[in-house]
Amino acid sequence: MFTTVVKYLGTKPKPAMKALEPRFRPEQNQTITRAIFEILNEHGPLSVAQTWERVQEVGVKDLTSKTQMKTVLRWMKERQKLKQICNHSGPNKQFLYTTWFAKPPTVTQTRSVEVKSSRKKAA
Repeated sequence: MFTTVVKYLGTKPKPAMKALEPRFRPEQNQTITRAIFEILNEHGPLSVAQTWERVQEVGVKDLTSKTQMKTVLRWMKERQKLKQICNHSGPNKQFLYTTWFAKPPTVTQTRSVEVKSSRKKAA
């Protein structure tokens, strides 16, 4: 019992993480965050790779790498502009970024499948 108490007292607490700050000028930061927010708002929950493809299609000049975009996504998540959801598909997990007021993707997909199947039965 004495050794377990010493073990717990001897461990240091986990250091607090510093808040992320993107390394862009405020104008660039606003342009980038607005573009990413619009992409996620229009196209629904997206993974990091899908978001990067959309950013390249739009042509945001200030983002030069996927790593920079990941930093911006994490910063937006800390500021509660975006949320991250986990999509379990079998043994795999997929993390998706979405806006706070977007509807979950599974609800819309199951409804559309049910509507299509009910129409086929009626015809």
